[in-house]
Amino acid sequence: MSSEACLALLLDGPMQSWGHASRFDRRTTALHPTRSGIVGLIAAAMGIDKHAPDESDQLKKLEPLILTTLQLGRFDRRGETLPIRRLEDYHTVTGYRRASGKVEDDATVQTYRHYLLDARFAVLLEGPVVLLEEIATALRDPRWGVWFGRKSCLPATPVLAAGPGERSLVWSSLLTRIGLPTTLTEEHFDRVVEVEPGSPDADRLDDAPIAFGAPIGTRHGPRWIQVIPRSANLPVPG
Repeated sequence: MSSEACLALLLDGPMQSWGHASRFDRRTTALHPTRSGIVGLIAAAMGIDKHAPDESDQLKKLEPLILTTLQLGRFDRRGETLPIRRLEDYHTVTGYRRASGKVEDDATVQTYRHYLLDARFAVLLEGPVVLLEEIATALRDPRWGVWFGRKSCLPATPVLAAGPGERSLVWSSLLTRIGLPTTLTEEHFDRVVEVEPGSPDADRLDDAPIAFGAPIGTRHGPRWIQVIPRSANLPVPG
């Protein structure tokens, strides 16, 4: 096995929530997993403590990872693709902490939290094989619980799907795991790839984690992505 390899994650659960621009009382979700959410999931499995003084140094070890996210889709009994739906969950919260740090014991605020329903994604992680092996070991026996963005969004199946190994072999193993033909390619699926700053059609997201335990506004750095729709001349997987 070369020094660089690939690892496949399967994000399959009844609800997912990938926040990247949530502020105050409205907690939205992106339509695809964020880097912050994936790195946070891995960090929990590895036991990286966000309150530890060396948390940022521990997270830097995960910076070499290159992420490709693919929307796999879910299917009904007839094999037809289910559309991804969004759920808005309304809450009232009493006894909350203001930005100043003061706790308002008697005050009540409204919050709106968004979730994805009927979503299923794959994440291909590329990086040093030693790092991927460490991640795979942690996901097989996680130190802390893993979830898809929020604690209420639990996996329905094991997150570790295939690898580490050569990318084409890992991709084939992933397709076998989810019951799809191994003749399918990544071009059959909508996907999000990481690109260099200034690349054509690139979008910026501030979802690259620096330190989850840092003050709000300093926890994340920028990342550039490109959203690539599946090739129009290819059939929908199913």
